[in-house]
Amino acid sequence: MEAHEYADLDATALAALVRDGQVSAEEVQKAATAALDAVDPQLNALVGERFAAPLDHAADGPFAGVPFAIKDLILHATGVAQTAGSRMLGAGVPMPADTHLMARFRRAGLATLGVTATPELGFNATTEPVATGPVRNPWDTSRSPGGSSGGSAALVAARAVPVAHASDGGGSIRIPSAACGLVGLKPSQGRTSPGPDYADPLLGMGIEFVVTRTVRDCAGLLDAVHGAEPGDRYLLPDPARPYLDEVGAGSRRLRVAVQTTPFSGSGAVDPRCVEATEAAARALEGLGHAVDVAGPSLDADAFDAANLVAWTSFLADGVDGLAEALGVTPGPDVLEAATLACAEFGRGLKASDLYAADRVFNATRRAVAEFHQGYDVVLTPTMNVPNTPLGYLDQNDASRDARGWYDHIFSTAGFTALSNVTGNPAISLPLGRTEEEGWPVGVQVMAPYGDESTLLALAADLEQAMPWASHRPPTS
Repeated sequence: MEAHEYADLDATALAALVRDGQVSAEEVQKAATAALDAVDPQLNALVGERFAAPLDHAADGPFAGVPFAIKDLILHATGVAQTAGSRMLGAGVPMPADTHLMARFRRAGLATLGVTATPELGFNATTEPVATGPVRNPWDTSRSPGGSSGGSAALVAARAVPVAHASDGGGSIRIPSAACGLVGLKPSQGRTSPGPDYADPLLGMGIEFVVTRTVRDCAGLLDAVHGAEPGDRYLLPDPARPYLDEVGAGSRRLRVAVQTTPFSGSGAVDPRCVEATEAAARALEGLGHAVDVAGPSLDADAFDAANLVAWTSFLADGVDGLAEALGVTPGPDVLEAATLACAEFGRGLKASDLYAADRVFNATRRAVAEFHQGYDVVLTPTMNVPNTPLGYLDQNDASRDARGWYDHIFSTAGFTALSNVTGNPAISLPLGRTEEEGWPVGVQVMAPYGDESTLLALAADLEQAMPWASHRPPTS
């Protein structure tokens, strides 16, 4: 398989070629390893060396033989070392078993070729860990690929792999998808299994899935891996038909709310992000949808304060648990300044603080659910800016306290955390482009809880109306 042919094909097309015997899985993986070897020295997206051979996977899955990579956080694979982006774990701790989602990725036939970088413990909207150095955006290597799934997004955007694992606790699938020009779906809470290690990671806000270049890959992969495992807390009903059937079927006439002011309380919005959202709104009107300027009514100050409690308590629990398990003392020699500040804040919280945050989350979920009685989807920018320069979100800057860090990070991404709190599905689509630099600009669509079907049907319509497949980054 020629390099240009491999780069142009999405996961669905590659799987079809392998299934039909037109190419072998070995040929596809040879092309992928060549692509990884070509782009990763420029991007620094892999943690350690790529694997000499793919991890074991089913030969009869719907994506059998398709190259894949897994993020260095939450999900883990038997025998594969994990560092979570932190010096605290040294060279990495080999994991004793697959998580449930990893097992489903294997059954889908995905051929895992490496591990992708994440910021320390996933707490940043960029991917610049001290442990392994900054990951670079393939559209402009002086810019951030976003975070916390920035390593995965950089490799998929650079055409090294067609799809990669990602996770999202406040926008970590959608933010790097926006910065790198990808399709990034955060599924509904409970749509993919967080087990067996977690029931509700990050007080229920943490969700795992993938980043892709096409909507059909996103839909087909959700078909392959969605569903609960024994012991999971959430049992969502299956969709009425496969998600892949929504692609190209055309969405019903929808009531679309457009909001271009952030849901959280901080951060101006770049006019280019507003324009991309308004252009998408005009496209939806042209497709026959009813479009209004509207948004749910939220207490932004209470929302941000509750999120701070959720994030810092999760970081404190993670840091202290790792310290005990590894016999390591948390300090600036093994942890970054933001992690230390947030963990210290989290240790000082009381149980009543968590319950108070949960009350805010409950009020937020109900306010958004009520809003969705009048609107089928909400259209927003994904980020406040197209991307950020490397160093802007330097997590080892000791000048900020925990709240300062929260405000700084979410000043670049004031639209994404809402759907983590409510559990609603939300997708980022690369519908905009900056005129001067040619950078992608992400637009987000959020649907009611459990309704990925409407979201994917609409995303596929937008993919046809505002195509992005011909745009390719310089590093690819």
